[in-house]
Amino acid sequence: MSLFEANEEANRREAQPLAARMRPGALEEFVGQRHFLGEGKLLRRLLAADRLGSVIFYGPPGSGKTTLARLLAAESRSRFHQLSAVTSGVKELRQILTEAYDLLSATGQRTLLLIDEMHRFNKAQQDVLLPDVEEGVVILIGVTTENPFFTINSPLLSRSRIFQFQPLSTDDIKALLCRALADEDRGFGRRDIHMHDDALEFLAEISDGDARQALSALEVGVLSGDASPLKFTRQLAEESVQRKAMQYDRDGDTHYDTISALIKSIRGSDPDAALYWLARMLEGGEDVRFLARRIVILASEDVGNADPAALPMAVAAAQACELVGLPECQLNLAQAVTYLACAPKSNAATLGIGEARRDVREGRILPVPVYLKDSSYAGARQLGHGQGYEYSHNHPDAVAAQDYLGVERTYYRPVERGFEQELAARLEAIRARLRKGKEEAK
Repeated sequence: MSLFEANEEANRREAQPLAARMRPGALEEFVGQRHFLGEGKLLRRLLAADRLGSVIFYGPPGSGKTTLARLLAAESRSRFHQLSAVTSGVKELRQILTEAYDLLSATGQRTLLLIDEMHRFNKAQQDVLLPDVEEGVVILIGVTTENPFFTINSPLLSRSRIFQFQPLSTDDIKALLCRALADEDRGFGRRDIHMHDDALEFLAEISDGDARQALSALEVGVLSGDASPLKFTRQLAEESVQRKAMQYDRDGDTHYDTISALIKSIRGSDPDAALYWLARMLEGGEDVRFLARRIVILASEDVGNADPAALPMAVAAAQACELVGLPECQLNLAQAVTYLACAPKSNAATLGIGEARRDVREGRILPVPVYLKDSSYAGARQLGHGQGYEYSHNHPDAVAAQDYLGVERTYYRPVERGFEQELAARLEAIRARLRKGKEEAK
């Protein structure tokens, strides 16, 4: 390298943010994702056997997807190409695939093609990759923050292994921060910095498993401090971060996963977990009408007649959201969520309507018994409609011993919880009287 080239390289390196400078240079330096990269795990075994094929790296920002892809290129001794699906098109993609084919034919060396933000490629662009991926001309590493089962073509998925990245743990983030503080070439090892334990803990927690955020906050704190030695306190750490950025996509995985967690927490009778997931969605900017609708549905689906007050409570909360809006309607939602979480649970009505609709779809359609048919119009009596109908209020407890279906079916089975316990006892007596009416009708 000439003097000028070395100087240019130094200038470029100086301009790089800390997070870029601290990218690991070898697989041994990579932190996190032990569930597939630890000793004996799948990706590690594929590398050891030199059988790395096309993969999809899927996970949140800052979890190491692009960094690991670059390390794999070195490990697999492949030629490396990187594209961004945001800025690249089919022409550039075809050119790289042609070069990869020629290189493989001439030297036997494969090409590792990293496509960042791969979910941005449309179907036609993804289809261009299929032949060369299938023939092994390129090792594709698709990097995406979106669920690949929703955004990547099925043929491409079937030819790739999917590795889901998890947010880095607090200990992982601490290790990266300490490495940056100690590294003399890439980090701040040449500076006299005293990192307080509570400041380190704060940066590791506030970053939400995003290494880039944590290192950026460390860099701001160090570069903005003019004391030597620099005491990196909790206060300095707090002043070095912006308001916590919520990773929440109202149209993506986070939306569906979080509402699933909210519903399952209420169903599982855990009001504390339910409030957390509700808060997560509110902080992420979720539509309160969507939340209100889901709560109304849950009131019938999972509480039902075990607590008949649940549905009116949920409907009232939905109406209150329309009336007062945010931020005040968070109180109405919180009241409904905690009430439903603590209420006795029953899915008897949910199961009952499900079974009944399945019978309607799959079984023989039952005719309406003639005595139950509408007899309010002229001529209905001539057709026999309503003849033999027993008016319920003329009988004890307003229950007539009459067959209302024509066949023996049981759909509603009250549970032994909450108000449904009372309903179960009453229903047992009612069904006994109805059975008696059927037997007498025979």
